[in-house]
Amino acid sequence: MNNKGFIFDLDGVIVDTAKYHYLAWKTLANELGFDITLAQNEQLKGVSRVRSLEIILDWGNKTLSEDEFNKYMAEKNDNYLSHIAQMDAGEILPDVPKILNYLQETQQGIALGSASKNARKILQKVDLFDVFQAIVDGNDVSKAKPDPEVFLIAAQKLNKKPTDCIVFEDSVAGVTAANSAEMISIGIGSKETLGHADYVFKDFTEIQTSFINELIKI
Repeated sequence: MNNKGFIFDLDGVIVDTAKYHYLAWKTLANELGFDITLAQNEQLKGVSRVRSLEIILDWGNKTLSEDEFNKYMAEKNDNYLSHIAQMDAGEILPDVPKILNYLQETQQGIALGSASKNARKILQKVDLFDVFQAIVDGNDVSKAKPDPEVFLIAAQKLNKKPTDCIVFEDSVAGVTAANSAEMISIGIGSKETLGHADYVFKDFTEIQTSFINELIKI
């Protein structure tokens, strides 16, 4: 059987930590005197913490000194970490383990490619750390998605050519990054948002092992 590289984003693909980011950003915005909506939060998916805060400040028409900016970034992260400290395997999204188990059984390369600087911690909390042969997160890259750097490093760590890699992503920036890397892109979410992906599924409950087999054969 062929051996491919399967690269997974973390937030919104393996676990739904987006809700915790939202709660932490919302708390911060409220402190600054305004609110953010769930729809706005969608625009922060796959975006770095620094850029996210810049966008939020734009929404609230606020400016901060460099010291204040750094203080709020640290505060947001502490708030977020307090949420993920409570996580366990019950937070893994439906049927993700089914696909990961199948990839292990068929001896495929499995990597994580995430903007999160807390990716390793989260994988340990949900007991998936050992499933991944390579983990590339926000600590390992200098360029955020839509730059393909995170996925190209993951492919390198798996010893795979980019064209032999398949990426699972829930963000516009992430799908764009996978496409730029010349990898097969699989959007997890809505076709309206992720229509530029090669394939789109609402979630992993729609993905059959027969489909994974087809990807392995390509």
